[in-house]
Amino acid sequence: MKNVFLAAGFFAVASMAGAQNRKIPPQVWIAPPGVENGRSLRAMFENPDEWAKTRSVIDALFYTDLNFTKQFKDEELKAWFPKMRDWNLKLAMEVGAIKEWSPEGAKTFQKEKPMWERIERLGGKIYAIAMDEPLLCATTKLGKSDEFAVEETANYIEAVRRAYPDILIGDIETYPSMPLERHYWWIETLNKRLAERNVRGLDFYRLDVNWVVFSVRNEGNWQQVRKLEQYCRASNLPFSLIYWAAGYPAFKNRGWAGDDTWYSGIMQQGYDYGMVGGQPDQYVIESWVGAPSKAVPETGEFTFTRSVFDFVKKFVRSPPK
Repeated sequence: MKNVFLAAGFFAVASMAGAQNRKIPPQVWIAPPGVENGRSLRAMFENPDEWAKTRSVIDALFYTDLNFTKQFKDEELKAWFPKMRDWNLKLAMEVGAIKEWSPEGAKTFQKEKPMWERIERLGGKIYAIAMDEPLLCATTKLGKSDEFAVEETANYIEAVRRAYPDILIGDIETYPSMPLERHYWWIETLNKRLAERNVRGLDFYRLDVNWVVFSVRNEGNWQQVRKLEQYCRASNLPFSLIYWAAGYPAFKNRGWAGDDTWYSGIMQQGYDYGMVGGQPDQYVIESWVGAPSKAVPETGEFTFTRSVFDFVKKFVRSPPK
């Protein structure tokens, strides 16, 4: 695979670059469950006193642009977005770039742009976007070539940069369904293509790890994830990691899953990645599995905000006194 062996050279300087970058405190992003017409996010905005401590330890609220459009009325968002400024919370979104409903990057942005304009018209300030698995979608779901994935993702990024030059743009890809070497190739090739166009490259790289298969199918491991973190840091590319309950879907099929499954799952991931020295630049606590069933209060057992607060307190930073 082209440029794969360039990655090895980065590891020798990874610890030095990591020490330099860690002068910047890691960020914490949260993405509550988007099910049931946005019930979790609605509860958080309608009951702000019930997660005040959690807000004090997070940096960004993360949600899909499609769900903002489908789930919430103008009057709701117009009342909520100013609260985010008061809380010093950044607004980030998960977005498409290459999707089954829009394979061409520039056209995808044109479809999404009205949703973004609505958000900003209603008082939201978009801080960052994370593209939802453009490489995986192009090559696995659409059956397109690697070259297609690079070109159309670059087209998307270029279109966004022109319209929103200050927004941070990151990419989400999967592991271990995509092996480590493919991540190296993708980052290097995409950023090289963007540089050829005089377009700023990725602002962060986010990994969605199906970590339950490490033990169930003996595929992948946290040591390899740590290598990708070191590679990103040596490349001055912030490394972002999603924390989620990877075993939840299988446990649910067996009738074992509950809100405690979500809580124990993200805590287990925190322990496991921490044990290999993992320290992402962005900790992203994100649920797309429909759990926990309640977002607030942060004092309740196994609520989403309780899980966030306890996780951050244990693995990331101490709350202010």
